[in-house]
This record gives sequence, C-alpha cells and structure tokens, in this order.
Amino acid sequence: MVLPGEPRAAATALYAFCRLADDLVDEGGGCPEALAVLHERLDLAYAGHPADHPADRAFAGVVARYAIPRALPEALLEGFAWDAAGRRYEDLDALIGYAARVAGSVGVMMSLLMGVRDGPTLSRACDLGLAMQLTNIARDVGEDARLGRVYLPLSWLVQGGVDVGAWMRQPRHDPALAAVVGRLLEFADALYQRAQTGIPRLPAGCRPGMFAARSLYAEIGREVERQGLDSVGRRAVVSGSRKLRVLGRALLRSGLPARLETGPTEGPARFLVDAACEAPSPDPRVEFQGRVGWVLDLFERLERADQGKLA
Repeated sequence: MVLPGEPRAAATALYAFCRLADDLVDEGGGCPEALAVLHERLDLAYAGHPADHPADRAFAGVVARYAIPRALPEALLEGFAWDAAGRRYEDLDALIGYAARVAGSVGVMMSLLMGVRDGPTLSRACDLGLAMQLTNIARDVGEDARLGRVYLPLSWLVQGGVDVGAWMRQPRHDPALAAVVGRLLEFADALYQRAQTGIPRLPAGCRPGMFAARSLYAEIGREVERQGLDSVGRRAVVSGSRKLRVLGRALLRSGLPARLETGPTEGPARFLVDAACEAPSPDPRVEFQGRVGWVLDLFERLERADQGKLA
C-alpha cells in the first residue's frame, strides 16, 4: 500500500499470480498435474494469451511491460514443487537454493517492476528475499515440524547433536535447536545489512515501502530472540506498537544515502540476477494498464477463496 501508483498495481498483479500458483499447488497436493497446469498458464501468459482469470491477465501484462525473464517465475514454481515434495536441505547452500526460488525470485522481479535492472542492485534485492525467507524458517520451526517439514540445514542440526528423526517425531525446544535457529538468524541479519544498501538505488517513491518491509521482517528475528530462540513452543509475533516504532525508524532512514554493496548475491541465487541482467530492456511502447477495478476484483476473488477454505 505504500508503493506509488504503477509499481503498486504491478506488484499486486505479481502477488496475485504467485498466491494463486501457491494455492493451486497446495490444493493439488503437489501432484504433477497441478504443476503442469501452472506451467501451461505460464506458457500462455508469456505468449500474450493468458488464461481467462484476472490474475493471469494482469500477470501477462506485467511480464510484457517490465520484460521479466521467464526464468524468474519458473524458479518460483520450482520452489513450490520442492515444497510439495517435502525436500530437505543438507547445508546452508542447499537451503539458499530453495530460498532463492521461493523468495529471491520475487525480490528480483519486484526490482524490475520498479525500473531497476543493474546487477548490484538486483543482487541486493535478491539478498532481501533470501533474508526474509530465512526469517520465516527460523520463526516457523515448530509449525513446520508439526506438518512433517524441516527446513533448517540438516548438517547444522547433526553438528549440534540433534537427532533429526527423533526430534521430528516429538518437536521440542532445547539449547541445541536454539543455537541452530540463532545461527540462521545471524546469517539472515548479514543479508539484511547488505540488502539495505540497495534500497537508496530504487525510485524515491519506492524506498519507504522497501525499508519498511526490510525492517519489519528483521524485527521478527528480534522477536524470536526475545523469546529465547524458542520457535517451537510459540510463534513470534511483532506487536502493533513495536511495528509502529520500527516503521517510524524505517521511514526516517529511507531518505538517507548509503554506499551500495556491489558484491554478488549468494552463489546458489546468482542465476536469478544473471537472468534479469541478460534479459532485454522493456519496450517503452508496451504499457501496463493497472487499474483500481481489476485490483479490487483480484482481492475479492482471493478473499472468496480464503472463505471457502475456512468453511
């Protein structure tokens, strides 16, 4: 909501397609048929003949207007498939490969929507997506375990003395697990620090929203730390009053210059930045017709879908 007009409409379209794709995979139990349908819808969107759904039509307009390379949404779908398969990750590089697909891809696409296409800034956007996903993982350890999923690097757990099989049968908080969660948050914090150097390279109207997103997500990690790194017994939630304080600081910082960290993003995620840098520049003759009407239609449909799941 804090993005300016056209980027806001484009981001809404991107979100809606990603959300519906995720829902389709979940509802299909990750079966190959559901994934095949998604790839077919992606084919149609990139051919300029999207499926008859507002999310598909809006997404097709976005990829045409902003020259989003197909490798980015394809990576996202691959991440959804990994989730559906219950894949586990042996080490940090393997986990980064997953985070790159489900979150780094979105960070890079968001930068393209804001008109930013240089490698260092795209790398920082990818860093931000990675950091957010690692924060999610650190926060949701218990919730994921109760669903039969573990995302923490298996080698880290073994090194800490955690018997993964036994722990999955009876998830509980203990110092060994807390050390792994803390280690993951420490790595996420390094990514947040690197990512924030790219935000001043965005258009001025987009900076407050990105600083807010970066700061609020990082604060989730601080909340996990405040509860003793216990993300099994309870789920970290940032209170409304703390959110307001964090947002205030973020808005003040959004106008400050910063030296761009020009190094590449993490190795397993670099293919995303490479794909974006190698893509042709957008054709200025192609317009994205983002209008309030279809935005409301999208969210109305998403709301109905949620209500149907709860019924």
